Amino acid sequence: MTAISPPGEPHVVRGPAGALAVRVRGDSTKPAVVMTHSILSSSMMWNEQAALLAARGYRVVCVDTRGHGDSECRHDRCTMDDLGADTLAVMDALGIARAHYVGLSLGGMSGFGLGLRHSERISSLLLCDARADAPPAVAAPWDERIAQAIEARSCAPLAGPTIERWFGKPFVEAKPALAEGLRQVACATSVTGFVACARAIQGLDYRHVERIDTAATLIVGRHDGVLPLAMQDLHERMGGSVFEVIDGSGHLPNIDQPAAFNAAMLRHFERLQRRD
Repeated sequence: MTAISPPGEPHVVRGPAGALAVRVRGDSTKPAVVMTHSILSSSMMWNEQAALLAARGYRVVCVDTRGHGDSECRHDRCTMDDLGADTLAVMDALGIARAHYVGLSLGGMSGFGLGLRHSERISSLLLCDARADAPPAVAAPWDERIAQAIEARSCAPLAGPTIERWFGKPFVEAKPALAEGLRQVACATSVTGFVACARAIQGLDYRHVERIDTAATLIVGRHDGVLPLAMQDLHERMGGSVFEVIDGSGHLPNIDQPAAFNAAMLRHFERLQRRD
């Protein structure tokens, strides 16, 4: 992945907490894929994958999460269900009855909720580097990050440490232009949006993943802390799901190992085509 600016001007959709920016590629008559991103990022992180899926015949909708990218956020509190409602609002505005859903990190977390609460709207789930719950050890660090952003009135203090935590220092040093572009996107995230989404992460509770009956693939970077084990457990509880580990990758495998990630992503959609 080399480009970090999103392609074209966004469509604006009215969401529950303000205007939501979406970027659409592909034929409106084709099956829809909705893609959502991590906290302190934007829909630009899916540029390469969105282009690839559009070329394969999908209508791809990349959404800026509330308070991120070009999307508004009017309130500093929300839940994962609220983020799922944003996705449904985008689908409704674009006339999409059902969509394949691709989410990473924060986007993956809300994806578990969509699978549990709104399976009639979701054709399949591709969930990456995400938990389905937030035990105290996961929830606690967000208090300090929230306080930092509020005190600085900016997400800038969080940007550098976040990028290094996602990719590791060697990646940042080897690809400074890409790392700087990602840092700038993180800096531009609104404090209100960051705080709202961080609080949603702290309240994450979609532990009953065994109730999800939607076709699902779980993908994780091998070096993403405890997430490989956590996601393997989720896979084992989600009957019929597929589990893929991306070697040499951290928290955003679609960026630091795009070839391997893209291959895993395409396998997901090829499995669905064979099933149909």
